[in-house]
Amino acid sequence: MTTTNAHTPSGAASDRLHPGLLILSPADNVGVAIGDVDSPTGPVPRGHKVATRAVRSGEPVLKYGQVIGFASIDIAPGDHVHSHNLRFGHFSREGGVDEGLVAADVLPVAQQATFEGYVRSDGRVGTRNYLGILTSVNCSATAARQIAERFRYSGLLEQFPNIDGVVPLAHGTGCGIGDPETLAVLRRTMAGYLMHPNFGGFLVLGLGCEHNQIAELTRNVPVRPDLPIVATTIQELGGTRRTVEAGVATLTSMLPEVDKARRSTVPASELVLGTNCGGSDAYSGITANPAVGSAVDRLVRNGGTGVVAETPEVYGAEHLLTRRAVAPAVAEKLLARIGWWEEYLAKSGGTLDNNPTPGNKAGGLTTILEKSLGTISKGGTTPLADVVDYAEQVTSKGFVFMDTPGYDPVSVTGIVAGGAQVMVFTTGRGSAFGCKPVPSIKVATNSELYRRMTDDMDVNAGAIVDGDRSLDEVGQEIFDLVLETASGRATKSEDLGYGDEEFVPWRVGAVI
Repeated sequence: MTTTNAHTPSGAASDRLHPGLLILSPADNVGVAIGDVDSPTGPVPRGHKVATRAVRSGEPVLKYGQVIGFASIDIAPGDHVHSHNLRFGHFSREGGVDEGLVAADVLPVAQQATFEGYVRSDGRVGTRNYLGILTSVNCSATAARQIAERFRYSGLLEQFPNIDGVVPLAHGTGCGIGDPETLAVLRRTMAGYLMHPNFGGFLVLGLGCEHNQIAELTRNVPVRPDLPIVATTIQELGGTRRTVEAGVATLTSMLPEVDKARRSTVPASELVLGTNCGGSDAYSGITANPAVGSAVDRLVRNGGTGVVAETPEVYGAEHLLTRRAVAPAVAEKLLARIGWWEEYLAKSGGTLDNNPTPGNKAGGLTTILEKSLGTISKGGTTPLADVVDYAEQVTSKGFVFMDTPGYDPVSVTGIVAGGAQVMVFTTGRGSAFGCKPVPSIKVATNSELYRRMTDDMDVNAGAIVDGDRSLDEVGQEIFDLVLETASGRATKSEDLGYGDEEFVPWRVGAVI
């Protein structure tokens, strides 16, 4: 077998018997090709798996020392291992909670890292200072976007340098909702945005006759007392043109007061860092995701919070999370959410193994089991402090899991609603993404992607597998960049203007 030479990243096992392959655990029977290689079964692209020993049909295939599927035919040493000979299969996973597990150690406040943030009247700390237009229904989306465009092109905001912009939070629902759970999730998501510290003021805009009435949307939402909020409807104002004019006037009147906000030095313990992955490849679980996990560990050590989500994409690896739970009740909640997803998909004839996507597979991921092992590495190594529902407020310190779909915009919308002020987004194929009002740091899993899409990527985690940097070094880089970004440094996604179209609340149930 002809292979290329490769360096082994920190934490992976090297194996001189298989040059050019990355062996992630001594228990593994496959290695990851660092470059394009030849095998008896044909060319093997970079990132794909090669068998390091024989695997009989029906036997488990191991990567990271964990089961990622089962051989569908006999596999010989040197064979390319992918969809043609590896299948998903159910297997027993030992969970439980490790005895004696306690919350993570935290540095004394005097030793904690700091950032420059906007301290709001309710004690929360923002990393940006936006005005928002929150729509109650899809019918008011066009008017909201037109109001935001007036500010974007008028030059008016140039007079107010402490305001980052006007964000139209438009979406495609709010009416025709067929079950109470969907409406409850929508309103919880919107409430999370109304409470978010990255906003300095709001226009809440509806049509007037929709299911999701504004009065119910804003009822009992604990918004901070000094947050200016004006609620109105298109029907009340007399049509779209009048609504746009009135909306521009309303937000313009808020500008002087919102612009008074100033940054001050606060401890990193005030940060909630959201994490997500999209367009994953086989390197996601080797470079970018573990490096993000290293940054999460650092933030937790500094008293902050790191959030991992995407429940369908931890399936098959959930036992590794439940073992880290600080209490049995935390582990049981995660398992309950996995069970809910199994039932939810079964109603429509689907299963959780209908993943990875075609792009994921082209990048070397074969089964959801393999993908999930990479997903959970974003949570680092610290104990699992809590499990929360979609868009629920994250109040626990440490590593927290949020139940969300795997679809990136929906997942991140829930995380932002939960209170995250900074996002880190990993990608191996090249996702284009932003999530105003929260800055999104993009981490490339491989150097080829970083070079090809350098205008979109903030960090090159591919340097780990290239042998140029250690996983720990990239983790420190990401942590430092999180603090700089929280202090006002613009991300690549922000420079490109991403984030206006990525507000996508989760539609849980039927549309009628």
